Amino acid sequence: MDGTLIDSERLWFEVESEVMESLGGVWTHADQENLVGGNLAVASEYMVRRAGSDVPAERVGRTLLAGMVERMRTHVPLLPGAKQLLTDVRAAGLPTALVTSSHRALLEPALDGIGRDHFDLTLAGDEVSRTKPHPEPYLTACARLGVDPPRCAVLEDSPSGLASAEAAGCRTVAVPGVVALDAAPGRTVVGSLEDVDVPFLRSLFA
Repeated sequence: MDGTLIDSERLWFEVESEVMESLGGVWTHADQENLVGGNLAVASEYMVRRAGSDVPAERVGRTLLAGMVERMRTHVPLLPGAKQLLTDVRAAGLPTALVTSSHRALLEPALDGIGRDHFDLTLAGDEVSRTKPHPEPYLTACARLGVDPPRCAVLEDSPSGLASAEAAGCRTVAVPGVVALDAAPGRTVVGSLEDVDVPFLRSLFA
């Protein structure tokens, strides 16, 4: 979701900068790159260490989540090509899931902007015991969809997301955003979602 379908990484940067300032530190783009594709607990602990603060990481996490939910309720900026791809995939009748490290509290307002009807299934980071880069999120989504991982194409913008999907046995399409992504066995790198359509996805399994 974040950084693949929606341009939320810049919103995360705004919130993280505000929270880091409240902790007495300074947030940089390099810090954000270290957390792309990660989960809320990891981000919160990182920020506390980075600021040298004694504020509990759980409190930092709640503040981050509240800031993002507030922004998502007013604006969910879709990335180029996202709307067309989702529409075409749905029209083709392909089983589709949205698998994110974001919590359900953040996923729900985002879905209002993305469009809930594009997905047969949505899975949030707080609905699995081990989130990305562990394969559990994608294995869970495949099982619930009733599809075999080797027959699934996963679109991701982060190293941890790609690692999760590839460990689950899925084919991957890397869509670089905040961080650069390299090609790898079973992985195709594209410039943006505008380079992806249904024939392209089918070609991955030809």
